[in-house]
Amino acid sequence: MQKLLSIAIPSYNAAAYLEHAVSSLLPGGDEVEILVVDDGSNKDNTAELADRLEQEHPGIVRAIHKPNGGHGDAVMTGLREATGLYFKVVDADDWVDAEAYPKILDALRSHREPAEQLDALISNYIYDKVGATHKHVMQYRHALPQNRVFGWDEAHFHTGEYLLMHSVIYRRQLLIDCKLDLPKHTFYVDELYVYLPLPYVKRMMYLDVDFYHYFIGRDDQSVHEEVMIRRIDQALRVNKLMITGVDLTQVKPSALKDYMTKYLEIVTTVSSVLLTKAGSDEHLAKKQELWDFLKEKAPETYRVLRRRLLGRLLHLKGKAGRRIMLTCYGITQRIYGFN
Repeated sequence: MQKLLSIAIPSYNAAAYLEHAVSSLLPGGDEVEILVVDDGSNKDNTAELADRLEQEHPGIVRAIHKPNGGHGDAVMTGLREATGLYFKVVDADDWVDAEAYPKILDALRSHREPAEQLDALISNYIYDKVGATHKHVMQYRHALPQNRVFGWDEAHFHTGEYLLMHSVIYRRQLLIDCKLDLPKHTFYVDELYVYLPLPYVKRMMYLDVDFYHYFIGRDDQSVHEEVMIRRIDQALRVNKLMITGVDLTQVKPSALKDYMTKYLEIVTTVSSVLLTKAGSDEHLAKKQELWDFLKEKAPETYRVLRRRLLGRLLHLKGKAGRRIMLTCYGITQRIYGFN
């Protein structure tokens, strides 16, 4: 029988925490396949650990070894190797919740037949930030119906309620049908992974369970702000692929178009803020180039974003204008708990 769920774990020099991620997924049993994608690890024993986990859990864990291609390439390798009806990505330093996991599997199991299959199952995730006394939970209970199938006409996302890779399980064939292709050697492809398939999503379900633990705390982590500024060219590449990857003027229904426009807006805002924080003439020129790119490739979307509050804040002139923008961004960070 076909596996119910395939879970890909992109793993690059991840030996220190990989086993914890795999252990959290093993209670899924034979219905789940865990694809440990060793992305050319060369500084620790990730490859050997992946092989041992496969030997210890035959038929459940598979070790896949490949040359280094980056996070997105590891996700794509996992997708090509997957056999499950549904597909999930779990980063090697993250894990899933023991109480929520069976509820996730029950929901997928009840939507196994062709006429009942979901395009996307949505659940909550936790910002598991080192040193934080309060672990912020990203939940969607005010935006989405619970425990039943719904479409975009019933989705009412509010500010800050964005889907991330952590909150979504896609139907595997949908990812193939939308020709998802994540770039190699590029960080921040998570946004593309969620964003590009959305026009193909018709049938959704939301479970109000805290399923995914998103670990934040390593100094070298890609979402650390200083690291993001150093890798800003990769973030800009992703941002531009979002702009060209979907023609928002053709997206229907209107609720989906509005949500995807807001999604692009927040990604473009983060890129612009990081470039402003970096502050050099080169970085500020890249910010202008990003908005010029948006104007050229998606003029209608550019006009919409430029007129909105964030667009106006991002274009305030002079040092005083930049201080106002960064202050507003800092307040938003504290409210929503993101990095």
